[in-house]
Amino acid sequence: MRIKVFILTAAMAVGTFVCAASRPSDPNIPVARDANEAENMRVEGEHRFRSNCSRCHAAPHKFPARMMATIVRHMRVRATITDEDMRYILYYLTQ
Repeated sequence: MRIKVFILTAAMAVGTFVCAASRPSDPNIPVARDANEAENMRVEGEHRFRSNCSRCHAAPHKFPARMMATIVRHMRVRATITDEDMRYILYYLTQ
């Protein structure tokens, strides 16, 4: 009986971990619904990155999306960009 409870508990823990890993780690990271929207968001993000960020920064290498979200939030305060700019730039940098 104890073995069955242990196996059931372990299976639930693994299931919880898999579900949590499959969700976006940060709700501020935008998600496109289709390929056309994804391309539009990427182009708009690149445009806004060049307008707001490229004076001081080159586009960084790919970092994990969660780390990039933290970086962009910190730079948002310094560069005084809007929430919308931040979302587009974040999408561009994480794709």
